[in-house]
Amino acid sequence: MLPIAGALAPIFLLILFGQGLRRRAVIPESAWPSLDRLTYLLFFPCLIVDELTRTDLGALSMGSMGGTMAAGIFAGAALALAIRRPIGLDGPAFTSIFQGAIRPNTYVGLAGASALYGSAGLTLTAVGIAVVVPLVNLLCVTAMVRYGRVSDGTPQRSGVGAIAAGILRNPIIIAVAIGATLNLVGIGRIPVVGDVVAILARAALPMGLLSVGAGLDLTAARGAGLGVALSSVLKLLLVPAATALAGLWLGVDGLPLTIAVLFNALPCSASSYVLARQMGGDHALVAGIITVQTLASAATLPLVVALAG
Repeated sequence: MLPIAGALAPIFLLILFGQGLRRRAVIPESAWPSLDRLTYLLFFPCLIVDELTRTDLGALSMGSMGGTMAAGIFAGAALALAIRRPIGLDGPAFTSIFQGAIRPNTYVGLAGASALYGSAGLTLTAVGIAVVVPLVNLLCVTAMVRYGRVSDGTPQRSGVGAIAAGILRNPIIIAVAIGATLNLVGIGRIPVVGDVVAILARAALPMGLLSVGAGLDLTAARGAGLGVALSSVLKLLLVPAATALAGLWLGVDGLPLTIAVLFNALPCSASSYVLARQMGGDHALVAGIITVQTLASAATLPLVVALAG
């Protein structure tokens, strides 16, 4: 487990560095949202397109990796639903725990896969994102529609068309579609354009991890209670365990199984906070969940990967 922890250590050091940059105001507070947006809309899509156009997808034995990841997500959603009534959660609090149980931080996932398994791990993770991101978005928005509350306390509403449009406009999904298409039709990396994409791709991981660190809310973490603890146990331990069991049942092994388990063991994404604010969730609770899970995953990810491998 120590070699795995050593490989992942730079990722969490960069996250802590991002928190330090924000606390010391080295980068103005007002600049972080723009940097986040640039990373989300440009750098990470370029990273995914670059990897998918350079890799021989036919040589990757993915098997039922996507189904394995989806099974773990559904298990997390079911477990979150199962604990709602016994612990007396109101609607907004439940939506935050629900998001915390199933929504992964793709920045940490891509960085971890790259650090541990190089280009093959990065490519498998990019392909896995194409399965997980639409599914998680659909489940989370559905939960928000059912249990969220707007400012006057009335139930939240959102149309199916809006949910589908949001998924189709996701820049990560678009990047996977572009990269996979260029690869499968035999075009691959386009001269000059591909070189520009590759240069932009190099900024994705460091910028993404710094943004993760800058977004941590240590005040919310200090007030963490039962909801944060339950969501963290679900996301960091039970969901990856369910993913591993599903993979074994589906006959997935080797690197695809490890990547599936790693991805489903990632801490909750900061996008959960945005969705909670927009659709009537408990945004203070989800801020605590994001921070605690990100810090705790420094210990749980090496353990989970070691067991999965």
